Amino acid sequence: MASAKARQTHGSETREVILAAAERLFAEQGVAAVSNRQVSEAAGQANNFAVGYHFGTKGDLVLAIVRRHAPSIEQRREEMLAEIKGSSELCDWIGCLVRPITEHLASLGSPSWYARFIAQATTDPALRQLVIAESSTSASMLETLEGLGRLMPVLPAEVHEERSDMSRQLIVHMCAERERALQAGTPTPRASWEAAAVGLVDALVGLWRAPFTPTK
Repeated sequence: MASAKARQTHGSETREVILAAAERLFAEQGVAAVSNRQVSEAAGQANNFAVGYHFGTKGDLVLAIVRRHAPSIEQRREEMLAEIKGSSELCDWIGCLVRPITEHLASLGSPSWYARFIAQATTDPALRQLVIAESSTSASMLETLEGLGRLMPVLPAEVHEERSDMSRQLIVHMCAERERALQAGTPTPRASWEAAAVGLVDALVGLWRAPFTPTK
């Protein structure tokens, strides 16, 4: 029994080391450019097939990284939803998109790699929809999107879809740029993740309320 428990503990520790190594490598080099063997080596695993053994495919590994961070983000979003319940302010609901992510990134300290990992994964053609689907179907996210839907300006379907894509790109890549700058020690437009969240929420409120020009 003790031996089985020790193996289980060792296996969990190995998975964590692999996840951390993969997140960093994917963030720095891109998902497609990094092999499972490179991840195993960076994680200090003598077995070059350790990634496949513990996770399966590269897609499975990417989803495992997303799921490693999801509980913290979900908890923060649930708490925010409870605070703004019944709000008629668009900025409150957009805040539920932005702040759980920026607060989680702030909690990771610097250097961190998660924002850049997400930016890399969502620009990889083979993984984009996989990652988006994983992060947009939780109960708290669906509640947030429902609340946003009640307050969004009436827009043609194609404009709504376009602005949804713009919103996702803005959140993902602005967070990635800030994370990169913090690691490099270069100046950032905002002094803190909290201030960065304020800027993102303001920009997204403006984006959704902006007029649109009908096209033929």
